[in-house]
Amino acid sequence: MDFNIPTKENAKLRMLIDRVTANAELVQLWKCANINAIDRSGINDHGEVHIRIVSNAALRILRLLVRGGVVPSVVKDYGLTADDAEVVVVLASCLHDVGIAVHRDDHEQYSLIFAYPKSRELLSGIYEEPDLTTLTCEVMNAIISHDVDEVCLTIEAGVVKVADALDMAEGRSRIPFDLGKMDIHSVSAMAVESVDIEEGTERPVRIDVKLANSAGIFQVDELLRRKLQNSSIKNYVEISARIEGKTERRLIGTYRL
Repeated sequence: MDFNIPTKENAKLRMLIDRVTANAELVQLWKCANINAIDRSGINDHGEVHIRIVSNAALRILRLLVRGGVVPSVVKDYGLTADDAEVVVVLASCLHDVGIAVHRDDHEQYSLIFAYPKSRELLSGIYEEPDLTTLTCEVMNAIISHDVDEVCLTIEAGVVKVADALDMAEGRSRIPFDLGKMDIHSVSAMAVESVDIEEGTERPVRIDVKLANSAGIFQVDELLRRKLQNSSIKNYVEISARIEGKTERRLIGTYRL
């Protein structure tokens, strides 16, 4: 799997990505999670593509926050660096949904079962004690906190939580829609054309959501807004949702009950 993650000058992150992409067990966990998600539950992809999208989004958000003066929690509380915070958000993004390999319901808790030993394995040698245990705990916090109702205790956890909600562009919603799932969730997801993460004007991060139809507001308000409001970074992110053009694209023909 090619992550295409911009590691820049972060040597630790580059080493982690090399290990992640070469880890056969982790790759298989993503495949098993996708079987349970797509084939057995009829929901969107939660495998390698989702992991790549969330990892890149999380890294982009964190770097914009740091550029805007926000101090990551591992820096504030443990005296580590922004590079170490990048390792936390990327590894948590890689592991946050592996619990779906067990079951979609309560998958955040199941993810922890896989993620604790896997985090220590992937970080060993890159970090020594006590930093190895510190980063593992920070990854665990970010994983459990990606549940919409879970309180985020760190900046890094809030970053992963919001990044997870940004995988909602139109092409990502086709599976339940094509399977005939006709409800506000599937239809509104089809209305999202693109999601861009940029430097904000009033806050460090701006998320621009381009919609083809007003139904997409449901995705922004019900999913993205809820995750952002229950995150640790809500005061640092602005969201803009817009429809371009004079007419809206028709998403469905007839809806029958």
